[in-house]
Amino acid sequence: MTETKTLDGRVAVVTGASRGIGRAAALALAEAGAHVIAVARTQGALEELDDAIRRVGSSATLVPLDLTDYDGIDRLGAAINDRWKRLDIVVGNAGILGNLMPIGHITPKVWGQVMDVNVTANWRLIRSLDPLLRMSDAGRAIFVTSGAASKCKAYWGPYSVSKAALEALVRTYAAENATTAVKAMLLNPGPLRTDMRRAAMPGEDPETLRTPEDLAPHFVRLASPGSTDSGTIYDFPTDRILTPQATR
Repeated sequence: MTETKTLDGRVAVVTGASRGIGRAAALALAEAGAHVIAVARTQGALEELDDAIRRVGSSATLVPLDLTDYDGIDRLGAAINDRWKRLDIVVGNAGILGNLMPIGHITPKVWGQVMDVNVTANWRLIRSLDPLLRMSDAGRAIFVTSGAASKCKAYWGPYSVSKAALEALVRTYAAENATTAVKAMLLNPGPLRTDMRRAAMPGEDPETLRTPEDLAPHFVRLASPGSTDSGTIYDFPTDRILTPQATR
């Protein structure tokens, strides 16, 4: 008898799915039985992910999309509605670091790019996909945040501001779904062995850090119908659920 997987038959969107945290999350969701709609800018990397998903016996739909193509996000929602009439899981992982420099030196272009990807694109995802999540018996939305949202370290201005705004966005969305079957969570991965971390901390030994694959099972847990947490932050470094009042 075939063992039933946690996410059998469920449909999941993962952004930034071609590498790092997004790739590990997509593969873990697929291993748990979900059909993964993998969104990223790089076609070749998406095809490599598709091969990996097939090797674990699951399937994927590849969506090459720049998340600043907001009309494209709307088209994604329409296509999911046409094919499945619902969506069970959203993982909003895609994000950019921007430049690490004094706030007064940040150009309007860089500021706009960080806000467009880290905040506005996630709002557009919610706007497009919320009706589909509400059609699920247990819609789950998980957005990747950062300790930078509350630490507000020097030179991290755009990134810190964008993650603080993302947290307010997701907590508001969770509050608006308090009486529905949709749960919305934030996930703080902490320091992981990723390209973004390497760019931010070039002198750090990556071998001292945990990997996206270490984090990935927690996406499966939060995406599962049995998960009831909403409007809070799962903090991977401490393995705790943090309330909005808690500090990191």
